[in-house]
Amino acid sequence: MIGTGKIKQNANVLDKPLGKGKQEVSLSAFAFLFSELVQYNQTQVDNISELETRLEDAGYAVGARVLELLCHRDKGNRRETRLLGILSFVHSTVWKVLFGKVADSLEKGTEHEDEYMISEKELLVNRFISIPKDMGTFHCGAFVAGIVKGVLENAGFPAVVTAHFVPVEGQQRPRTTILIKFAEEVGTLLMLLHLIFHRYPQSCIAERSKVSLIRMPSGYWYGIKDYCNKCG
Repeated sequence: MIGTGKIKQNANVLDKPLGKGKQEVSLSAFAFLFSELVQYNQTQVDNISELETRLEDAGYAVGARVLELLCHRDKGNRRETRLLGILSFVHSTVWKVLFGKVADSLEKGTEHEDEYMISEKELLVNRFISIPKDMGTFHCGAFVAGIVKGVLENAGFPAVVTAHFVPVEGQQRPRTTILIKFAEEVGTLLMLLHLIFHRYPQSCIAERSKVSLIRMPSGYWYGIKDYCNKCG
């Protein structure tokens, strides 16, 4: 006897949840593809600076898509709006998605307030690359720097991101440091947010008015309320 149950309909692919799926890829396949990426771009440029720029651009596209993917996986489709929050997001969540582990360290620069550093003892993109002596300053980490820049800028935190070799005492190979220098408007916006949500008991920020308009480098105007121990 033939059953007459309900016919199972195939769900639309757009209606399916954006699950994590398989998160591992072949390391040898990645090494081969990345090596080909470097070699191809090497034939398209005249110097090391141009080569690193092309790798950074390629990484930027990856970073933008990684941010979009991770935000869509979040139930609330939320994006980090805090500086330390987005740095922690890159250092932990993004790094784990890309490299299977969190980055070795996240540090604040000691010379400039707007600089932060993500360090990795052995960055994956450097593991299988042999750099000729005549290209001694070349750093494949420019690709990862581009990824970080893509995540930050598309999250609303424009920055200059570069990769550097840093010698480590007692180790044969240097570590890689991804240096993040945030754009001026990021620092200005953070200052405004600090003014909005924090009181200054010692001196009044603006004596003439309790409301000031400050123009950001982007051209937008923001209103802030000024506080002091006199005007409250």
